[in-house]
Amino acid sequence: MPKVMISGGGTGGHIFPAVAIAQALQSLDPKVELLFVGALGKMEMEKVPAAGFRIVGLPIAGFHRGEILRNLTLPFKIIKSLLQARRLVRDFRPDVVVGVGGYASGPVLWAAQGLGIPTLIQEQNSWPGITNRRLARRVNKICVAYPGLERFFPADRIMLTGNPVRRDMEDTRGLRSKGFSHFGFDAAKPLVLVTGGSLGARSINRAVSAALPAWVEAGIQVLWQTGSGFAEEAAQVVASVNSPLVRTQPFIQEMNLAFAAANLVVSRAGAGAIAELSLAGKAAVLVPLPTAAEDHQTHNAKALTDCGAAVLLSDAACPQELNKLVLDLIRDPARISAMESAIAPFAHPQAAQVIAKEVLHLIQITRT
Repeated sequence: MPKVMISGGGTGGHIFPAVAIAQALQSLDPKVELLFVGALGKMEMEKVPAAGFRIVGLPIAGFHRGEILRNLTLPFKIIKSLLQARRLVRDFRPDVVVGVGGYASGPVLWAAQGLGIPTLIQEQNSWPGITNRRLARRVNKICVAYPGLERFFPADRIMLTGNPVRRDMEDTRGLRSKGFSHFGFDAAKPLVLVTGGSLGARSINRAVSAALPAWVEAGIQVLWQTGSGFAEEAAQVVASVNSPLVRTQPFIQEMNLAFAAANLVVSRAGAGAIAELSLAGKAAVLVPLPTAAEDHQTHNAKALTDCGAAVLLSDAACPQELNKLVLDLIRDPARISAMESAIAPFAHPQAAQVIAKEVLHLIQITRT
């Protein structure tokens, strides 16, 4: 019976790919035994069990910029996590350990490599973090979502797979009419989907609040995922606009239908968001999170904007420029169509299955 340990998390951008890989492994080999390792207090401790998988938490944490006192216990958490990770790997005895990024990924992969167990990294971003760059020196395989990562990783271990996404996002074709009907929109009018991720994005939300009257006047429909922290304020804004063209939700569960119906998407530039945009073939305005580690969201966005697949708008410029940018794009169907064509090559609908096959291949060659 093959045994696979999957480590990492912290954000949906790490968790969704991890779960997708686990599901693909189960579909390829129903006998596979899986164990997730995450960081205590992070969202994977809730999301992974909800997906039906077992998870163990480490006390690992990251460095808190600007809050020096909170970092005093960090060395002890790292040492404790390294010891616990080594014990977990020894007790579970996995055939392969998969790292998807996030705090827990480092200690677990270091422990596995120290014990001679094959390891695989799934790197979601076009600019890898320092942990993955260091782990890559001893890793067996590196599955990446963007070309050109030979400048960070050993070229002979890189495999271009794309980013795994949630199962319902793998194919949104044929769902456009259902999407309009589900959210109560008119299929004859353009629809803009706004999302800053599951927690929302303050700069995007502020910009949308200011732009709504102009968008409504132009006949643009708006589906706005606000995040829970901005939901009440967004409700007041929508009430003041008083138009059936606008719908808000703190979190959109049926994101596949939202993507299918949208003519244009306003989004952060996390790896998961870009993977879903690519699969859905949607034109997008990308507003990178400026505090993302090593500014990786800007690098992600530029990978698309450099070939005309999206438009990049800085977080600082978003409040002043989003309104006109969206109006200009919606009024230019030819440009939107060109962006849709340009983003198509970034889609990798079988990414999870390709990575899962590589995991099983590592097990096979290790056992022979």
